[in-house]
Amino acid sequence: MSDATQEYLTFIINEEEYGISILAVQEIRVWSAVTDMPNTPDYVKGVINLRGVIVPIIDLRQRFSNVEAEYNENTVVIVLKEVINEQTVIIGIVVDAVSDVYKFSTQEIKSSPDFGAAIDNHFINGMATHKDNIIILLDSKKLLDIKELYQSSKQLEQLAS
Repeated sequence: MSDATQEYLTFIINEEEYGISILAVQEIRVWSAVTDMPNTPDYVKGVINLRGVIVPIIDLRQRFSNVEAEYNENTVVIVLKEVINEQTVIIGIVVDAVSDVYKFSTQEIKSSPDFGAAIDNHFINGMATHKDNIIILLDSKKLLDIKELYQSSKQLEQLAS
């Protein structure tokens, strides 16, 4: 019996490597200006018009409670698409750089450690290693879940305490 494999697009945020199922990736775009949206969390950079579809753009570094970084020629937007609760959700995530595409078998993917309530790891699907690097694999459905994504960091901090 063969072990099932899945491909992950990997990307860099704050010098850490993350992966997302390649099946959730619609396209990769270079960073360009967005239309600002009032009364949104800092990590919501705005929206873009992608071939007639309005797509919110989320800075994943800021969403994961890291400091804001200046965008440069390596900064990209990964446009993700998933069907959640019978509704198609499209969101762009800003990352520092795209890294590679790796295949991992289900046996190579390990559960993420339980850090307790103090660390928000509900977007993490598991972890895998490539050479000596640990790659944090994100759950695309949770990442694109509107309720999860737009929950403010203050709400998450309150849940942790």
